[in-house]
Amino acid sequence: MATVGELLRQWRHRRQLSQLDLAIAADVSPRHVSLVETGKSQPSADMVLRLAEQLDVPLRERNALLLAAGFAPRYAETPLDSTALSMARAAVDRVLRAHEPYPAIAFDRHWDIVLTNRAVEPFLVGVAPELLQPMNLIRLGLDPRGLAPLVANLGDVRNVFRSRVRRQLAAAPNPRLTALYAELLADGDTGETVEAEVVIPMVIRFEGVELQLFSTITTFGTPLDLTLNDLAVEAYYPADAETAAYFERPTA
Repeated sequence: MATVGELLRQWRHRRQLSQLDLAIAADVSPRHVSLVETGKSQPSADMVLRLAEQLDVPLRERNALLLAAGFAPRYAETPLDSTALSMARAAVDRVLRAHEPYPAIAFDRHWDIVLTNRAVEPFLVGVAPELLQPMNLIRLGLDPRGLAPLVANLGDVRNVFRSRVRRQLAAAPNPRLTALYAELLADGDTGETVEAEVVIPMVIRFEGVELQLFSTITTFGTPLDLTLNDLAVEAYYPADAETAAYFERPTA
């Protein structure tokens, strides 16, 4: 098991900071940073968290740093359906419902979808059952048994997924997401990004209509629970009048 000093050095290198950069940001001496990294000084829990804050270490990995330093984890991971997170769950439900008649989903750090609103349901009718439990957004969008046959600009959508997952992996290691990237995104990866004047729409041919959708991402502000820290809500909006009319049409 790596020491806390080794882990902090790895995070510093990942963030491309020198010991002096980190010391100035954390308001400590460069010598102290060096002593911590080499194991010649044992940092307090507060010092571990101070350095982790300046290194923008995710909460889950801050727990790992604390454990490596001999301290108890600081951040809990509470199930979303627990009583403790009932208000947060209600807030997410409210956001999803309020976005209807347009689709919206909530997903975790592995891109597993944990909640959807009713506007998503029609698009899942033809999806293979094995893609629904668990329902992973990347797999759902790119697998031929999922929504891929409906997506007219699949190459653009794949590149958007690539870009987002790359940023996520650059921010923090995630073995499961790395495996998902290797399976669905690495093939044909040229490092190119998609050019767009404003946003890149996802174009879906569904029920005889070409739907153009763009999305926004919402996250919890300053969460102290790993579940909430990992959770994101993606809301889809019509990119043209025809798409808006499709979703806003009266339904029986």
